[in-house]
Parts: sequence; structure tokens; C-alpha cells
Amino acid sequence: MICQKLYVIFLHWEFLYMITAFNLTYPVTPQKFKLFCIPPNITNNCILLSDGISKNSSNVIGDYEATDETELNFSGTYISNASNTTLHCYFGSEHDKNCSSGMDNIEGKAVDSTANSSALQQVGTNWNIQCWMKGDLTLFICSMEPLFKNPGKNGDLKVNLSYTLYRVIDELPVVPQTDSFQTVLCSCLAKECWECHVPVPTAKLNSTLLMYLKIASSERIFQSPLMSVQPINIVKPDPPVGLHMEVTDDGALKISWSSSTSIPFPLEYQVKYSENSTVIRAGDETVSATSLLVESVLPGSSYEVQVRSKRLDGAGVWSEWSFPHAFTTQEVIYFPAKILTSAGSNVSFHCIYKHANKIVSSTKIVWWMNLAEKIPQSQYNVVSDLVSKVTFPHVQATKPRGKFTYDAVYCCHEQECHHRYAELHVIDVNINISCETDGYLTKMTCRWPANPIQSLVGNSLQLRYHRSSLYCSDSPSIHTISEPKDCHLQKDGFYECVFQPIFLLSGYTMWIRINHSLGSLNSPPTCVVPDSVVRPFPPSSVKAEMTVNTGLLKVSWEKPLFPENKLQFQLRYGLSGKEIQWKMHEVYDAKSKSASLPVPDLCAVYIVQMRCKRLDGLGYWSNWSSPAYTAVMDVKVPKRGPELWRIINGDVTKKEKNVTLLWKPLMKNDSLCSVRRYVVKHHTSHNGTWSEDVGNHTQLTFLWTEQVHTVSVQAINSIGASSANFNLTFSWPMSKVNIVQSLSAYPLNSSCVILSWILSPSDYNLMYLIMEWKNLNEDDESKWLRIPSNVKKYYIHDYFIPIEKYQFSLYPIFMEGVGKPKIINSFTQDDIDKHQNDTGLFVIVPIIISSSVLLLGTLLISHQRMKKLFWEDVPNPKNCSWAQGLNFQKEVVYKEEQFISLLSSLSSSLISTNRYY
Repeated sequence: MICQKLYVIFLHWEFLYMITAFNLTYPVTPQKFKLFCIPPNITNNCILLSDGISKNSSNVIGDYEATDETELNFSGTYISNASNTTLHCYFGSEHDKNCSSGMDNIEGKAVDSTANSSALQQVGTNWNIQCWMKGDLTLFICSMEPLFKNPGKNGDLKVNLSYTLYRVIDELPVVPQTDSFQTVLCSCLAKECWECHVPVPTAKLNSTLLMYLKIASSERIFQSPLMSVQPINIVKPDPPVGLHMEVTDDGALKISWSSSTSIPFPLEYQVKYSENSTVIRAGDETVSATSLLVESVLPGSSYEVQVRSKRLDGAGVWSEWSFPHAFTTQEVIYFPAKILTSAGSNVSFHCIYKHANKIVSSTKIVWWMNLAEKIPQSQYNVVSDLVSKVTFPHVQATKPRGKFTYDAVYCCHEQECHHRYAELHVIDVNINISCETDGYLTKMTCRWPANPIQSLVGNSLQLRYHRSSLYCSDSPSIHTISEPKDCHLQKDGFYECVFQPIFLLSGYTMWIRINHSLGSLNSPPTCVVPDSVVRPFPPSSVKAEMTVNTGLLKVSWEKPLFPENKLQFQLRYGLSGKEIQWKMHEVYDAKSKSASLPVPDLCAVYIVQMRCKRLDGLGYWSNWSSPAYTAVMDVKVPKRGPELWRIINGDVTKKEKNVTLLWKPLMKNDSLCSVRRYVVKHHTSHNGTWSEDVGNHTQLTFLWTEQVHTVSVQAINSIGASSANFNLTFSWPMSKVNIVQSLSAYPLNSSCVILSWILSPSDYNLMYLIMEWKNLNEDDESKWLRIPSNVKKYYIHDYFIPIEKYQFSLYPIFMEGVGKPKIINSFTQDDIDKHQNDTGLFVIVPIIISSSVLLLGTLLISHQRMKKLFWEDVPNPKNCSWAQGLNFQKEVVYKEEQFISLLSSLSSSLISTNRYY
């Protein structure tokens, strides 16, 4: 009998266990809820069960303590390992005041217990819990806070949250096993406050999250009932950001904000604000938009605003309040504060003025423009006791004043004006739109300058057009039906857009629309017929050639295929170079295909370009054709070969050395008129002779192995080779001949150095000298030039840095070979000191010249004034009998000529002195 009773009780317990495992999952809501864990000898009526489960069933569950610990006990009870005491853990809502007060009584009992007994053993632990999904939809958070603040009891607690995710409710097991749960450790972020973080993948936001809490101390372990929630249903957005307040054009206060994160559902917003003005008021409104209008704004009012957000439809958690944002209206309120309009329009401003903490009556308000011009009272209007209005008829375009590109409109109280003002932007929208049709007659390109509207920051421009079937009307107008055209700003400051395809005879009415935060403006419309704005292609196959026999520049061309109208041509030509001096030639004969022009220089390259236009004057000139160049014609063989020099590399102890031969290209006066290639001729001491064709190169490297090696360079054009050439002989014995006794370098300035030298007599035939110099502080190549043999001083023009070190080498060139050079590695010191001492002279001399010029001008002016004063007192000889026959003018001319001659001599002497120095 006893066994039968035990068996029935066991079946009853299994049945209740399965029911509670599946149905007694506590549904987590966005609101806070409470977790109570109390000793077994205390009863409480706050246990929450699912529908259909009675409290008596819960008591039955509590009577059986032999639960297998491998299974989760979701009934609300737990059997401690330390003792057989059963602690009830159950949930209560935030609104269960009876449960909360009951716990207060229990807590009081725990405080009165003895010190040797743990408070957790007597009372248990009780919590406020709130769970939410973080705004970025990546983390599920449960926050736990003890109901009773007692650091001595809560300081040693460890809190864990075990959870598992199921996609659909059908996947929920009847009895979840422990191995299907994952556990996270909850951290104590603040004093007596724990947070549990559960990562939730984005794909499982709509899944069911099952979880339970374990709270452990050194003596007890508490376990909550099973909880369930869909994370997407309790999302807590991040607080709104970007709070902004401004006074609208209608005089209202606009509060706007934006969401800080992207949420996949709409939000509602709660706005609370306070106003501190002559009347203190507060507001709390809920809206679905991201802005709110507050009416009846007064000057000098202070506002403080906070906003929070929540899911609009369905459940959700309110976000935290945003940071408070403060805004104070100015002492003077203008609405609108800024106006954008076109020239010739009528505009109005409204104003509310606060002075000495009092609103000024609108009848006492006066208006000023730029604080320089008082606006007549005839333009004022009284809107109300507090609002004044001013109207500007037929406004003119704003003239920029420094950084200000607008007119400042001031609202004033009698003669006192506040520093705040309204902005009046008046734009001249007469924008010139020009269009042209390409040479193929397939597209039309339209352009307009951006200069008239560059002063506006943040504007956008749009070309709009309307196409009529045929030609243009006499007075084009803006059509209600129009199309936009994409246009782009070019580097030259013009906007450009392309119409393709086009109708050649249709009329295109177009205008520019200026879109800005202050408003929109339209430019006056213009109408274009593509056939009347054709820019033809330039003439093709343009050729230019020199006729040697007649000395004329002959130019030939082919007219473009389109348009089929008769064309006129324009030809320009000039010497090719950086700065071309163009000469123009007109051809009005539409059938002409060539023209001949006289030119002064046959040994020069001429550049020629052509363009064309409709003969009736419509359309545009074509672009200039690609340049055509004349080819220089050779008239004689070159006069001589190029000047040459060498660079020797190799060990001086060895007989074989690498020689790099250098020469300078011939100028056209010597080449007559061009050089096609160069030929280097070699002759050695053993009568070996050979030639090397180097083309247009200006250097050649060869091996010097014999005692004497002579080279020369011939210049060859289309007619022949040069006959008079420079020879350069390399001779080992001659390289030791030294006739240069001294060499000095004197810097005049940074671009000129004077070199002087002394040569000793020699039995050898000196042909010329080679001067070579280079900067020793840099890796630049050496520079060289040829100097006649009879010169003892030479000016080198180059860029010299005074603080750098330079090397100068002077080579004597004999017919028998190159002699030994004289080398110096610095400027001559004596001359540097003299140059530094004479620096003041270069400052004084210009001052003397300037003073002389001023003195000369003063004397001339004084002389003319004295002459005028003197002759005013002299009588006219024609009217005086005693002065008949006397020539006063002759004597005066003589004296003036002497005076001018004296001043000229003085000026010449001063100039000669300056040249000497």
C-alpha cells in the first residue's frame, strides 16, 4: 500500500515537472521585474506561474526534495548541497508592492539575526532585473540590482547567466538539458550592480532566448526559474544625437535630432524641454518624426531639451535620455533671418526686439540697412504689438563689401541697434547661357559662368529646358513642363552640359535654377536653335612648305565636310618658338584651297594654323587646326664642324684610357640650315685612319691606346659634309707641356666670374684655349668653352653660389696636342676681399644717380617757372616804341640752350663715373 502511494506521488511529480519545464518559462518584458529567493520557513504569495498551473501545484513541487541534480529544476526551487534547506526563487513584476513589502519585513528579520549565522541562510537574496537588446543589435544585456542595499551581504556574490538560442518555438525541448546551455559570467560594473552580456548573432534576433540565473555565495547557490524572450522585441536604442534648435522663418522654435544607430524598425521619440523666459513653462511630447516645433518663441528665452527613443510598434525599451542641449534665443529675433532673392524682387523681414528685459513695442522699432542707411518709415508695417515688418521693393543686386556678400538689415529701438542682423542676399540671375553645335551636327554643348553665384555657399545649380518643335518664339518664357540636364563644373569656371541627339531646327528654351537652403531662383530663359550655333571643324590636311626659288611660304588645306554653307578662312603663321609673333591672313574665297605668303627667313621653321566660319556670319569660328610646320631646307654644306672637347677616364699610369669626345651642336648660321648627322674621323700615329657615324649624338667614347691620336668631327646635311673642322690631338708628350703660369678667378656676382691668366712663350703652335669648370660640392658634369689664343681675360656667365667651392681648369690646345692644364679650386682671395669692400659702392652709386635725376628735374621745373614770371613783367615790343627792333626772344633762347647744355654735361659726368665704378 505504501509502495502504491509512493508510485502515485512519483508519477504526479514527473507530470508536474514536465509541465513546468515547458510552460513555466518566465516571459521577459521591457519593464523591470523582481527575483525573490527566501528561506523555506517563510511563505509568500508572489510565485508566478504560467496559465493553468495553480499555486498548490507549486507547493507540491516544493514538498519533493529528491530532484536529480543532473536535470535543471525550473520549478522555482533548489536543494542546497550544504544542507537540506529548500530556498524558493521566483519572479515578481515591478508592480507587486505586496511582495516588495514582504521582503522588507524579511530583510528586517535578517538584520536582527545573530552574527554567527549568515544573512543569506536566513533571508536569501532579492533582485531588481531588467533586460534589453543593445541598440547596435549585437549584445543582449541583463542588469541586476539588489533590492536591499547591504554591501556586507552582496559583496561576495558570483552571478552567472546560462542561455541557449532556439530559432522557432517548435525546437524548444520538453526538458532542456544542461549541456545545451552556455554560461557567461556577470560582472559587477558598479557598486552592488551586475550586468550579464550575451552575444546574439544578427541572424538570430527573432529567435527565442532561454536563460536562467545562478547566484552563488560561499554558503548557498540560488537558481532562478527559466526565462524566455525574443531579443528583437526588447531593443533599447542608443540615445538620439545631433540635437539642434533654431528659430524658423515663421518665428517658431524647431527642435531636431537624429538616431545614432541604424535600427530595422521605426522609432518614436519623447521630447522634454523647459523654457525660461518672462513665463516659465515646460513640455513633454511624444512624436514619430525627428523634429518638433515649439510656438510663441520670445527673445532672450532659454531652452533645455532632452530626447529619448523607443520602438514605435510593439514592445521595446526606452533609450537613455540624450545629453541635455541648451539654446538661448537672442535679444533680437529676425524671421526669416536670411533671404535669398533675385534683383528686382520685393522682400520683407519681421522682427521682435527685447531691450532691458522688456519686449519693445513694434511701433517704436526702426530699421537700418548696413547701419549706414535708415530705411524710410513708409516701408514699415505693424504686424502685432510685438512684431514689426519692413518691406524692400525692387531690390538691387548685392554689391560685395570685402568678406560680406550680402546686405545687413538691422532692427533697432529708436537710435540703439543690436549687433545681430538679418541677411539679404540679392543675386543678379541674368546668367548668359551660350551653346554651340559640333562639326558633325550631332550634339550641342551649352555653357554658363559660375561667377555670379560663387558667393553662395552650399548652392546647387541645375539647367532646365523645354524643346519646341520648330525654331524659337519671339519672347522665350519658363515652361511649367521642363526637363533637367546634368551639367558639370569645368576647370575654367564654367558649367557645361551636352544635348545629344539634337533637332537642328528645334528651339531649345533653357534657364538656370539655383537651389539653396535659403530658397530657389531662376535665371531669365534663353532660346537656341542648334543650326544657328554651329562651330565647324577646322580645315584638314593643312600643309606648309618653303619654296626656295621664290622665297614664299605655301599653305594648302581641305575644307570640312559640314556644314554645307559657304565658309571663310583665317590663316595665322609665325616663327616656331615659345613666344610666337603671329601674323594673320584672311581668305574670303570659299573655293580656295591654298595661299602663298612671303617670309623673311628661309632657314627657319614656321608654324601655321587655320580656322573657318560660315560666310554669312552665323555660328562660331572653328578651333584652330593642328599646327603644320615647315621643313628647313638645306641650301649649302655646313660652314664648319662643331667645337669639340673630351673627358678622359682611366689610370694615368696605364697607356690605355677611355676618352669621351664631346661637341656642341651647330647653329643654323653655321649648318645652313640643318645637320642630319655627325661623323667622327680618327687618325693615329701609325697612319691609321677610320670614321664613325654617330648620327645626331653629340658625344662618342673611344679607347686611346697610341702615343698620338687625332680626332675631328664633320657635320653633314642633305647637301654634304663640312670641310673646315676642328681637330683635337691627344699626345702623351704634349700633355706635359706647361705654358700656363697662373690662373685667377674673380667673382663679380652670382652669375659672372672673371678669369685671367698668364702664358709663357712656347715653341709650339697654340691654336686656342679650353676653359673647364665645375662645382666640387655637387656631382654636376663639367662645363667647358673654347677661348681664342690671344685673349688674356674672359667672362664666364653661369650660376655661381658664393659659399660653394668651384674648380677652374685652363687647357692650352696646340696643333700637336693638348697641353698640361692649370687648375685652381677656389676663387682668388684678394679679389673676394676687394669685392666685399666695394659692396657699399654698388649701394651708393644708384643713390647718386637717383639724386642727380631728381636735381635735374627740379632745376628744369624751376627754370620754367622763373621764365614765366620774368616774361610777365616784360612789355610787348610791338606796343613799346623804345623797344622796337630789339629781339628779346633770341637772347632768352641762347641762355636756355646754355642752361640745358650745362645740365646735360653734369648728367653725363655722373653716368661716366658710375660706369667706372
